[in-house]
Amino acid sequence: MELGGANTNGDERNPSPLEVQQAPPPSNSPIWKTVTVASIAAGIQFGWALQLSLLTPYVELLGIPHTWAAFIWLCGPVSGMLVQPVVGYYSDHCTSRFGRRRPFIAAGTALVAIAVFLIGFAADIGHMSGDNLSKAAKPRAITVFVVGFWILDVANNMLQGPCRALLADLSGGHQSKTRTANALFSFFMAVGNVLGYAAGSYTHLYKAFPFSKTHACDVYCANLKSCFFISIALLLILTIIALAAVHEKPFSAEQGDSGGEGVSEPFFGEILAALKDLPRPMWILLLVTCLNWVAWFPFLLFDTDWMGREVYGGKVGEGRMYDLGVRAGALGLMLNAVVLGVTSLVVEFAARGVGGVKRLWGGVNFLLAICLGLTVLVTKFAESSRRYTSVHGGAATLEPPSAGIKGGALAVFAVLGIPLSVTFSIPFALASIFSSKAGAGQGLSLGVLNLAIVIPQMVVSVLSGPWDALFGGGNLPAFVIGAIAAAASGVLALTMLPSPPPETLASKASRSS
Repeated sequence: MELGGANTNGDERNPSPLEVQQAPPPSNSPIWKTVTVASIAAGIQFGWALQLSLLTPYVELLGIPHTWAAFIWLCGPVSGMLVQPVVGYYSDHCTSRFGRRRPFIAAGTALVAIAVFLIGFAADIGHMSGDNLSKAAKPRAITVFVVGFWILDVANNMLQGPCRALLADLSGGHQSKTRTANALFSFFMAVGNVLGYAAGSYTHLYKAFPFSKTHACDVYCANLKSCFFISIALLLILTIIALAAVHEKPFSAEQGDSGGEGVSEPFFGEILAALKDLPRPMWILLLVTCLNWVAWFPFLLFDTDWMGREVYGGKVGEGRMYDLGVRAGALGLMLNAVVLGVTSLVVEFAARGVGGVKRLWGGVNFLLAICLGLTVLVTKFAESSRRYTSVHGGAATLEPPSAGIKGGALAVFAVLGIPLSVTFSIPFALASIFSSKAGAGQGLSLGVLNLAIVIPQMVVSVLSGPWDALFGGGNLPAFVIGAIAAAASGVLALTMLPSPPPETLASKASRSS
């Protein structure tokens, strides 16, 4: 059976950048191999959860200025915009005897280990290099931390693209297997989230690693260091198991050659050519994905801050209400991760039940819009029912919100796990399916899809603050924009996004033969 991008007419032309790099799909790859590769996501996401829950206070401990902090958090989308397409391109072309994806997965894991060491020991390295612990800012420790943080984001992006591409390779172009593989990847991301949030919330973890607490590294720092020890151990174990159990056939350049002389353009020229040659379904997928992530990022960036400010009525550094709200938000993230994991296991069945993946994605985008809209309602109820306790001889003290308001806010967190499970699986599955139909390289196609994720993240990171300030501060203006974007994404998914081509019995039989 010829691949969709093969030159079957005998004419000699240079193949499009999206029409090379197709290795023969494995036939009847057992599900345990897919599970093994997908499980790497748990190790990756464990580290991400630690970043979200612990690194901001650690940044303050090192004395990093606020302007630097904003620069640091931008490294995620910047590295994602550059690294995933680059890694995807070179993994599609890789002719290593170890396979196309496995060398990049191994290299990414090694870089994560280096980055975690630099981040966890930044305070110690800075102190040994001459930092004065009595001063708020510790420039040498900050330098080590920033270098480690950038390496960590680069390494994580280096891991995710080849992992998803390997899952697509193992699926052999089979749409159902591709969707199942990405759903499993989403499930293990949820597992990593739960483990990361649980480890980050345990304040005595450092006692399991007594050497982690030093003169330069206090209890909080030692806990962070201990969490990262567990994170890298988990990632190393899962990666070693996956790479030992799943083997790839060596790929030669001739396999991807469609009869022409091959692609000789420089990498970035090829990326531009690839974007130019994207089929219409991929362009629509990029648009829907872009709007989808415009909706997600305001909440993902400010969810715990919303609980602390709007729901609990607290202010940063004043009283205990903000801290209580942030802790309640951490509980909400845990509930979100649990729902994400459970829902990820039934995404394939849900897609069949509603009549296709585009209907499922469109429907949950409307659910996302409703949940983001409900943040306004929860906030207004919280503001209208503020309770204060009078203190003898002093000012009134703000009390936590009622159980009903807190429960409503936590319900929003939990329900958002449903659309998040689809966001983490369906777009990547569709990119793999559309690229397979066009004879495209999985790595480069998934890297291009990642552009539709990181560019909105950069825009939201830069503009959300000024946008919120324009309306008097707070997080609600960005959430409202997110709700509008989610609704628009749902409409486009239902009306413009093509349905994947049906798999005929003949095509399935040909893959199994």
